[in-house]
Amino acid sequence: MTATVSTTDTPLNASRASGAGFARKAKAYLALTKPRVIELLLVSTLPTMIYAERGFPSIGLILATLVGGAFAAGSAGAFNCYIDRDIDKLMHRTENRPLVTGEVTPREALVFSWLLGAAAIVILWFGANPLSAWLGLGAIFFYVVIYTMILKRRTAQNIVWGGAAGCFPVLIAWAAVTNSVEWPAVILFMVIFLWTPPHYWPLSMRYGEDYRNAKVPMLGAIAGAKVVSVQVVLYAWAMVACSLLMIPAGGAGWVYTVTAVLAGAWFLYESHALYARAQREDIADKRAMKVFHGSISYLTLLFIALAVDPFVGHALMAG
Repeated sequence: MTATVSTTDTPLNASRASGAGFARKAKAYLALTKPRVIELLLVSTLPTMIYAERGFPSIGLILATLVGGAFAAGSAGAFNCYIDRDIDKLMHRTENRPLVTGEVTPREALVFSWLLGAAAIVILWFGANPLSAWLGLGAIFFYVVIYTMILKRRTAQNIVWGGAAGCFPVLIAWAAVTNSVEWPAVILFMVIFLWTPPHYWPLSMRYGEDYRNAKVPMLGAIAGAKVVSVQVVLYAWAMVACSLLMIPAGGAGWVYTVTAVLAGAWFLYESHALYARAQREDIADKRAMKVFHGSISYLTLLFIALAVDPFVGHALMAG
């Protein structure tokens, strides 16, 4: 006679299943925050703090600003996932988001969004200063209400004005260090503002079918490549010109200046290459992704140079 022992309900297996379930839930909550967007936003935060301080701020201030800023961006992203869950399920790019798959319920997502936003404001208020906290609240409001709720489904200019939410980290960073918003911070804000369309419109060209299925009027999805490429070139020129304003108005030195000129020239070349291909033919959507990825490299290089600049040489022009 042979006895059969089931191991499916042993305490060890139950513990493992519980641990796996917790890890899966935590991963789902993390996905709600759009961590890749947070990474991109933080790229601009620390360099701006270093430039504003003309050196390294205290570790406590850096941590409070980075964590508070990340929580604010994560809260905005989670609110966006909650509001857009109806269109996310229609798009291949977003069909695996936690609210679409059911790993997180709408109620859980909403509670999580509010808690993360509240934590962001508290951390910025007490870890930095009230001004940075108010700017963090403004960033959440702009992304959730202005962009997601008002502009995104109504106008092809959605990412132009709604993208301003992604510019707030430089204001938050500058305010955390100086308790003010000065011209260099405004210039950096405008650089990112002008960078957003040539960054995002090529992506919307690549996923144009998704946006058309969801009836979201992203310019890259509803206009032809010829129209989009012209806009990309115009915004790219404006962005590079704005970045150079840091020399006379922001106290930039030669490290930032050389990087802004060379990286800007390279990105302008890629933008014009996209335009040239678009004028010859209706380019394949995937070809536009070169400009999308190039825009990320451009912004990263520019802000690395911004962080290094205070430690090498002096301002090229007297302030």
